[in-house]
This record gives sequence, C-alpha cells and structure tokens, in this order.
Amino acid sequence: MKIGKSLLVQKKAQYTGHRDCVYALEQGANEHTFFSSGGDGFLVGWDLRKPDTGQLMAQIPSSVYALYHHKPSQTLFVGQNGDGLHAIDLAQNKEAKSLHLGSFLIFDITLVVDTLVVAAENGNIYLVDFQFFTIKNIFSFSDKSARCLAFSRVHNQLAVGYSDGFIRIFDTDTWTLAQQWQAHDLSVFTLQYSPCGRWLVSGGRDAKIRVWDIAQKYAENQMIAAHLFAVNHLVYAPDGAYFASASMDKTIKIWNAANFQLLKVIDKARYGGHGSSVNKLLWLENRQIVSVSDDKSAIVWGTNLWEE
Repeated sequence: MKIGKSLLVQKKAQYTGHRDCVYALEQGANEHTFFSSGGDGFLVGWDLRKPDTGQLMAQIPSSVYALYHHKPSQTLFVGQNGDGLHAIDLAQNKEAKSLHLGSFLIFDITLVVDTLVVAAENGNIYLVDFQFFTIKNIFSFSDKSARCLAFSRVHNQLAVGYSDGFIRIFDTDTWTLAQQWQAHDLSVFTLQYSPCGRWLVSGGRDAKIRVWDIAQKYAENQMIAAHLFAVNHLVYAPDGAYFASASMDKTIKIWNAANFQLLKVIDKARYGGHGSSVNKLLWLENRQIVSVSDDKSAIVWGTNLWEE
C-alpha cells in the first residue's frame, strides 16, 4: 500500500450455519477455502467462490477451540475438548487416527518440524509425534491453562502464553525452557512472531497488545491499549506489513506492523461487522480477512492492501 493511500475495507460475504459460537478457524488447501468449528462441534469447510454453502466435514461430539491444517499431507488436526486430538484425512474425508489426551480443553495446536504441539487447559504442553501419532513428551510449567502457541522457524523457539499471564519460551532443538516472564496482567490469549523475525507480539484478557524485542532477550518494546475488552487473536498479513487484532469488544483492528499505528477499526455500526465477540482471524493471500465470532457467523472482508 502506498504511503498516504487510504485503507479500504469492504464486507464481502457473511457465512451462517453454525449453531453456536465459532472459535476455531484454519486455512484450507488454497486461498479460496477455509475451515471453521466451535461450540456446536460442527467442522465446516467453506469456499469463497460459493458463499451460500458450506460442507459439513464432521460433527465432533463436543466443542472445538483448535484446528491445524497440514497441507502437504492433506490432514486436518482437530482438538476435541474433553477428549483429545483427531486427524481427518481431507482427501478421503474421514478420520484417519485419534489420540486420547484427557478430559480437559484444548486451546491451540501447531507443528514444530515433526512434532505436533498441543496447549491444554491443565497447563500441560503435549508433544505428539507427527508420523506415529503418539505422545513423545509432556511439559508442565504452570497449573494454569496453556492458551496459545507461536513457533519461530528463524529462532527455533516456541512461545507459549498462559492464563497466569506469563509467556514461556522453549528452545525447540532441546525442548528446554529458555525464558519466562510476566507479560500481561491476566491471561495471554494470543501470540504471533512477526514474519521479519524481530518481534513477538502478544494480546491478552487485559485488552492490551504488547511488543517484545527478540534480539533484546524479549525486552518490551511497547505496550498498546488496543481494545476495550480482551484481545482474542492476532494475525499478520502474508507480506508482514500489517497485522490485525480481534477482540471481545466486537471489533477488528488493522495495524501498521512497522510502527504499530492503528489504520482501521472494523465494527458493526460502520461495516456491518460482528454483533458479539470476535474470536479468531485468518488473513488470506488474496488480501481478504476472515473473522469468526460468538454471533455464530464467519465474515469475509476485502481490503485494498498491496494494490498499486
């Protein structure tokens, strides 16, 4: 986006079909598709080219907070609250395998090389062998929930945000605790490493976004009083020039990633946005942003970012 050019946002489509709050959102096989799930346990596949219909992939017996799509193997990993991890073969549209973990909530899933990492309500971090789908190790550094995960391939570090307000950094070569600090007054709900490799950005129940300088041993660079209520999710644009935040205050905000200045507030009054908490965001390669909410819907937003 050229300097001085206005950021334009347009509501492109709104997807309804979920019967409860939508908590989980994940990229599909290409920039036109995505998956959603939530309190109703419906796992739905959506196609931006067919906004009127969604494909019910599976119905999970309990709520879902976490999804992870491994594109090379066409496998969608689903965290079933109160049970464990399920792997769905998207090519055959059937469950390939499952792993019982315990009767607790699963808040996040990510992949670190050949290891699936699961953040759980009981404070544990589960390391699951990707190939054999067995537990390799379990880490416990807090009796409070592990809420969110972010992996940096640049630094070979995994950041974990907890309900005790701490961020804990793990060296993924040795799986040892490298650093920990009190990052937020309340729960840390979301973490993202910047694509440039310089920053770790966090958001939490305290409605703040905080920026941590990795080269300075994660010293705080700045604190942003970003929202009125909890920051539920942060996501970077594919080119790393922007990031967006989703909040319990029903808004989405778009920020300049270079100077952390606010560029746009997307709300219901001005843009026909969500009527309740915005829980998760997905920034697609085609300049579109997908958001999901407690209002049981997903909205696709078009932007003019990257246009000449």
